[in-house]
Amino acid sequence: MKSPARTPAAAPRAAVNLTGAGAGAGAASGACAAAAPAAPGRVPKPRADAVRNRERILVAAREVFVEFGSEAPLDEIARRAGIGNATLYRHFPDRAALVHHVVLYVMDRVTALAEDALAEEPDAFAALCRFTHGAADERIGALCPMLAAGFDADHPELHAARAALEAAVERLVEAGQSGGLLRPDIGVGDLMVALSQLSRPLPGTDCLVVERFVHRHLQLFLDGLRAPARSELPGTAATLDDLRRMPQA
Repeated sequence: MKSPARTPAAAPRAAVNLTGAGAGAGAASGACAAAAPAAPGRVPKPRADAVRNRERILVAAREVFVEFGSEAPLDEIARRAGIGNATLYRHFPDRAALVHHVVLYVMDRVTALAEDALAEEPDAFAALCRFTHGAADERIGALCPMLAAGFDADHPELHAARAALEAAVERLVEAGQSGGLLRPDIGVGDLMVALSQLSRPLPGTDCLVVERFVHRHLQLFLDGLRAPARSELPGTAATLDDLRRMPQA
């Protein structure tokens, strides 16, 4: 199976841990975006240019954080987004706010990927493959280093996003197993751990060079999930509860 072509980022959906953190957030969390005057009694809508700027900032921040980590210069994010520093700070007043919303943005998009794949693909295994490759393109593995000290993992938005993501991926795995297409001795946790590890740049490497191997290695992993299983796995399937008990790295 060929890895899906990367498409330009779409506007985030309203409301969505990898290995223990995670809620929806795209446009719903953009209260700081500038809004046009509204008639009395109506909730003002963000201006179209404000929505576009917010989207550009989130996409640029995701890419910069992948390359340089969550302590990357905010000036570089503004430069890649094609906006000024003042515009960046109008949307996200500090680094913590930006990191928070990038995590929510990625989770929301990955949740949508799982839902769309299951609804649109001809079988559950094809849906699982589409989701896995798509999640890698959304940089889901890069979230792990961002969920470090100082990150508010108990924020209500994060809990809601994690619940939405977990539910969507659970439906994917259950559909594959109930249809006899996915080996029965794996759990959602196995999928999420492998996805986060295989799509996460190795320390000290040029992530843009390593990236060309990601989809190749993910497909090797996915082929190992097909039923019937050709080997017996050691240990027990990793559950979402197992992941929640893992310390954040």
